[in-house]
Amino acid sequence: MDSKVRAHVFVKGRVQGVLFRHTTKEEANLRAVKGWVRNLEDGRVEAVFEGTKEKVDELIEYCHYGPPVAKVSSVKVTWGEYTGEFKNFYIRYR
Repeated sequence: MDSKVRAHVFVKGRVQGVLFRHTTKEEANLRAVKGWVRNLEDGRVEAVFEGTKEKVDELIEYCHYGPPVAKVSSVKVTWGEYTGEFKNFYIRYR
């Protein structure tokens, strides 16, 4: 069985107002990845992903390009211990 992981992700570029959060949620749900995604005041998108290493890696890969109108300039990932605290994947508003 694939081990479970947690990734804290910051995405920089033109990633707000382009459906980045919405499509990230859809991609997470397709992969049974739990956690959340939100916009930050500085223009970045922040997310926490929990799930199998394979599926979290796929979601991080998605974050490197995002939806069609997004222009991602960088993705920063910090790995942590899996907590299992999330029941689903949701968009945070703060």
